[in-house]
Amino acid sequence: MKKLSLPVKSITMKNSLLAMLGCTAIVLSGCGKFGKSKSSVPNDGQLHGVAPASKYTLPKPPGMVYIPPGTFHMGPSDEDINYAFTARNKQVSISGFWMDATEITNNEYRFFTNWVRDSIAAKLLGYVKQSEGDVQYIDWEKARTIKWDDKDIFERVEAMTVTPDNRIFGRKEIDPQKLIYHSETFDYKEAAKRENINVPRGQFIVKYDLPIYPDTLVWVRDFSYSYNEPMSKQYFSHPAFGNYPVVGVSWKQATAFCEWRTLYLNSFLESKKRSTESGFRLPTESEWEYAARGGRSQAPYPWGGPYLRNRKGCLMANFKPGRGNYPEDGGLYTVRADAYWPNDFGLYNMAGNVSEWTSSLFYEGGYNFQHDLNPDIRWNAKEQDPPRMKRKVIRGGSWKDVGYFLQVSSRAYEYQDTSKSYIGFRSVIDLPPAVGKKGK
Repeated sequence: MKKLSLPVKSITMKNSLLAMLGCTAIVLSGCGKFGKSKSSVPNDGQLHGVAPASKYTLPKPPGMVYIPPGTFHMGPSDEDINYAFTARNKQVSISGFWMDATEITNNEYRFFTNWVRDSIAAKLLGYVKQSEGDVQYIDWEKARTIKWDDKDIFERVEAMTVTPDNRIFGRKEIDPQKLIYHSETFDYKEAAKRENINVPRGQFIVKYDLPIYPDTLVWVRDFSYSYNEPMSKQYFSHPAFGNYPVVGVSWKQATAFCEWRTLYLNSFLESKKRSTESGFRLPTESEWEYAARGGRSQAPYPWGGPYLRNRKGCLMANFKPGRGNYPEDGGLYTVRADAYWPNDFGLYNMAGNVSEWTSSLFYEGGYNFQHDLNPDIRWNAKEQDPPRMKRKVIRGGSWKDVGYFLQVSSRAYEYQDTSKSYIGFRSVIDLPPAVGKKGK
């Protein structure tokens, strides 16, 4: 992801007010804007349409592919070998949306962590602007000039560095745990309840602070009696892994990334006086399966099937072949996010490489009561909620899984506040069908 050349408005971090402005932009885009009167509208006593904002000119989102609306049979395409009956076949219809062609890579996620780092540093260095209402903005013209190899900079942002007793050979380094992202979102599900119609909007704004740096120790923690320290030391920081899928990111961190990506885009659009967008998000479980199938409604794998190899005997994904011949498919651990052939929608690694977070709550009987139009089941779990309410659906299987989990209908789950060396994510965005065309 490339940085935009023009300055954008920023969210300040912990104990700041800027995120409130960004959240307001999201809420307004969802609840509607009042149209601006145009002098070109005839004053003839007749009804004339008034556009809510400027013409819609957003081009195709880079790195994303369009998933057209359609109907498919969601659920097992083969025998349920676990006899768990947690995924029963049913026909559902899905709206069109845009989806990342690959999982979010280390380089793309690093753009997020660097942005948070620079935002905190700019606050400490006084690189801020004051606006009406005493709202502070990051002065990105100055923030982008921060030289992190300058010792003087480290002296001035010492609050961001590891404490002296945690330094190795006295070296000053940025403390990953201090890269805090301040999140503010609007809970539409709760606000839409009939009993909450007249409740003030502020009651549905969810705010929290979240460390967003990936947990690099997952490579060691996930595998007992196994030597994986080199991956822990290098996977996120070494340029050789830049285009590999990011891992060690919890469901909460993945959700925060999507929120930040939305604010980053909408800040740019607002600076150009253009319409803002609804926002990036994690796909629902049904959207993910529909996209993974690539139009092959009854096939067990994204490439069709029924086998894990093609006619030449080559493996079609990165997983655990046989009884543990990890390197047979070309990758001992993960591989590049654009490895192997894409499915018919143009999506890479919808099976294998890393499992992927979805926005959906994992509930064993969820298929039985979900609607057949854009089915979805969510629960905004709080810290005090029981663990079973914090289970989120993960899909696709990973580099350490056997072939069963690569099936597009296979379900698994992980807890929203945990991170693993085999779970990543990709985001989606809902854009009007006229995307890429000039508004009329």
